[in-house]
Amino acid sequence: MSANRHPLFMPLILLGGLIFGFGLGFSHMARPEVVLDFLQFEDFGLLFVMFGAAIVSGIAFALVPRIRDSAPLTGDAYERRLKSFDRNVLVGGAIFGVGWGLSGICPGAAYASLGTGNVAILWALAGMFLGAYVQGYWRSRPAETDAAASAAD
Repeated sequence: MSANRHPLFMPLILLGGLIFGFGLGFSHMARPEVVLDFLQFEDFGLLFVMFGAAIVSGIAFALVPRIRDSAPLTGDAYERRLKSFDRNVLVGGAIFGVGWGLSGICPGAAYASLGTGNVAILWALAGMFLGAYVQGYWRSRPAETDAAASAAD
């Protein structure tokens, strides 16, 4: 643990995860069949769950930096990390969307789904880990490998 972190940092992260997981389970976002119904425009209940979460998060992100200069548990300054919209964002988002549609669940809800007894979701989680590993391996290749591959094309 970092020396500048508050001693309650990790327990509060755990508490946040518990609240998040409970909320996902309570709202049925951890049930792939409900998520698939939403993605097929048959059930719009999850839209209200997502809008509710977005409103609470938006208010917190807008107000907290005006009240405090730094995060209370880490002391880090509040900053926005802007990611440019490029090919990687577009391709990665498309791949994520296809995976979400095929598995019926996004990564956070997949973990919560385990807590609701959905053991079959382990296949989707294994696929997520394998996909992340392959992407990390592909990204970590030396630059000359990329140059040689693009020259061969």
